[in-house]
Amino acid sequence: MTLQIGDSAPDFTLPNQDDISITLSSFRGQRVVIYFYPKDQTPGCTKEACNFRDRWEVLEANQIKVLGISKDGASSHLKFINKYQLPFILLTDKEPCPVATSYESYGLKKFMGREYMGMMRHTFVIDSTGKIEAIYLKVKADSMADEIIKDLGLV
Repeated sequence: MTLQIGDSAPDFTLPNQDDISITLSSFRGQRVVIYFYPKDQTPGCTKEACNFRDRWEVLEANQIKVLGISKDGASSHLKFINKYQLPFILLTDKEPCPVATSYESYGLKKFMGREYMGMMRHTFVIDSTGKIEAIYLKVKADSMADEIIKDLGLV
């Protein structure tokens, strides 16, 4: 089953960088960007996180919450947030990554000729009613936030 625009976003509860449980449905009434990424402090993931950070004023002014999700634990997320002054929430989806799987964002990947199971760089915009408003499966790490802002007509 493939997620489509207009589908209800799969609800979840995951621990954040402070090891506090965050539930997607608690954000009803506002837009939420969920972005799945492979690993804290790697080049592509840092570019993507910093793009969201650099566009934070526009996102915040439009009451859009940002949730980054990877397999990394709370201490890794906290270091990443502190090092790059990230103003948004990072969540931990431990293997076998049930949340990423429900968003079809965890699966077989290739890297340097080897196959492994990993987090895919996918982004979803969830509207204020909990429906999927936009899906990005081909993400440009250095401009994902810019693309969302443009597509939502926020600029």
